[in-house]
Amino acid sequence: MRDAAPLVLLHGVAMSARVWDDVIPLVQTRHEVVAPTALGHRGGPLVMRHPATVRELVDGAERVLDDMGIDRAHLAGNSLGGWMAIELALRGRAISVCALSPAGCWDTGGHGRAGGNAKLRRMVGLTRRTRRIHPLALQSASIRRLAMRGIACHADRLTPAQALAAADDLIGCTVLEDLLATVEQMPEVPELPCPITLAWSGEDVIFPLRVNGRIARERLPQARFEVLPGIGHVPMIDDPGLVASTILATTGTGELG
Repeated sequence: MRDAAPLVLLHGVAMSARVWDDVIPLVQTRHEVVAPTALGHRGGPLVMRHPATVRELVDGAERVLDDMGIDRAHLAGNSLGGWMAIELALRGRAISVCALSPAGCWDTGGHGRAGGNAKLRRMVGLTRRTRRIHPLALQSASIRRLAMRGIACHADRLTPAQALAAADDLIGCTVLEDLLATVEQMPEVPELPCPITLAWSGEDVIFPLRVNGRIARERLPQARFEVLPGIGHVPMIDDPGLVASTILATTGTGELG
């Protein structure tokens, strides 16, 4: 049975709605699913000025809700998308939020951000330099796993086409440097505007549990917090079933069966 309220899925930085492709079939029996691609990302709306800010991306996501006539929805997001989901909740647009290793959980001095940013920059640089050989190289499951080890533990489970699309999303993002350099951060939310689950990837090396997970719990002390074991920063790659179950538990529509 479907919940009457839609479920909106928000992707991470330098990704696109395609990252949810293996999750959507598992949740669409319970919800109408909306998966937009964010401003400045490959396939999404163009950015009119730089530097782009997280606030502007949240504005863009809110316009999607407005254009679709959606007042409030269940929101789920990973990394940047998790942060955006929480910001939308603070604007009164969420029925519930499932934030998967959300970004923005760092301090004003940048603690909790520098290491992850450096890994992402190295990944982008390598991806650009090797783009010519991707169609051949990504046929290998071992190379897919190695190439994406910064964001996933089991990228070998992706098809070559999925891995190639993810690489093109990475190098096609026009706001990556803007967002990596932002001084914005997630605010403290002592009183939740709706039920919020913080679901942290146990093997996250971009935003490690011991650093960013701790800050997230401090910023949202009333949120439900859980650790998803054995998966990396982008859990939709590693275990779509676990992600779907975690989202549905948050929306209250039950476990997968």
